[in-house]
Amino acid sequence: MGASFVYDAVRTPFGRYGGALAGTRPDDLAALVVGEQARRATALDPERIDEILLGNANGAGEENRNVARMAGLLAGLPVGIPAAAVNRLCGSSLDAVMLASRAIEVGDADVVIAGGVESMSRAPLVMPKPEKPFQAGNMDLVSTTLGWRLVNKRMRPEWTVSLGEATEQLREKHGVTRDRQDEFAARSHRLANQAWGDGFFDNQVVAVPEVELTRDESIRPDTTVEKLAGLKTSFRKENGTVTAGNASPLNDGASAVLVGSEAAADLTGLQPLARIAGRGAAANEPRFFGFAPVEAANRALAKAGIDWSDVSLVELNEAFAAQSLACVDAWDIDPEIVNAHGGAIAIGHPLGASGGRVVGTLARALQASGRRWGVAAICIGVGQGLALVLENVSDRPVRPRRRSHPCGG
Repeated sequence: MGASFVYDAVRTPFGRYGGALAGTRPDDLAALVVGEQARRATALDPERIDEILLGNANGAGEENRNVARMAGLLAGLPVGIPAAAVNRLCGSSLDAVMLASRAIEVGDADVVIAGGVESMSRAPLVMPKPEKPFQAGNMDLVSTTLGWRLVNKRMRPEWTVSLGEATEQLREKHGVTRDRQDEFAARSHRLANQAWGDGFFDNQVVAVPEVELTRDESIRPDTTVEKLAGLKTSFRKENGTVTAGNASPLNDGASAVLVGSEAAADLTGLQPLARIAGRGAAANEPRFFGFAPVEAANRALAKAGIDWSDVSLVELNEAFAAQSLACVDAWDIDPEIVNAHGGAIAIGHPLGASGGRVVGTLARALQASGRRWGVAAICIGVGQGLALVLENVSDRPVRPRRRSHPCGG
């Protein structure tokens, strides 16, 4: 088995629902980051890209027909590069990175562009086909922006509650208070704003042509705990805690990660940022989806051969403050190492793109800090979680090794 590495990562600014990126098709967003990732590897012959893997949670609109393939074609890359779309809902682009790393480690590829895209603004309304010709009566259009739609009647009803109601049930189970949620959300905005001000995201974000958006659109620098405390709850009129302020917003955006083997250093002209040291996937009861990253991260750490005491940085996608806090509590780690540059509550959560975003942020944060080990994790609707362990190798040039014969020759 070989090793796989993160060589680079790029994304668009994340736009708010109906905001600056609402006029841009998701396949165009995907093409932008895929093309930019290839361009930034200055020594890379595009013909040497083995595959494009892109995550997408919707697939019902303009990103249909395999958005990864469309992105490669629209980006002007060689038509001989195969591509596949990946759907694990919110974890789709993290799954794409994991799939890329596996292909590299078994020797099937040396250079893969992985990532994802979502336009929640442009997610279409859909209508099921009638069950018989000339059906009488009206039929309802269903939004594909977020959550359950066209639910199978055999699905257990407690599994199909809204994501917000599921989070209320999760925070009740784990005793996460409204005060803690609002404090966590305010911190997300403060740190994201600070990270942009410090230039942390400058080499990670590419502007979208003909769009006046220079940074993530959902960040509110003036957010305070006091302002958040005044917001009404969104999912329960009584005994509720989840609000629009302590949950991630609806967003548009795309991300891409250049994943490669040791040989990719010479192929791309880049030195790797981090080694992909461990992967983990887990599943639990669908209504407790927000807690699934706990076991996923624990499994990834075990695969990497380390434990939480070795970890210096964590990028946990903030679907909701409540579920993020439940995970941090379960891991029993210092909350200050989590999302040190802000998280999805501020930056945004375009579903199919968020996994690539957290991987890129983590790799660059490890590089900037000089710390060795980090974890990227994400919760996924219908009760799943994914996690990845990265080892910082940005100060240690990697040179290609001759592959050994399987029999030892």
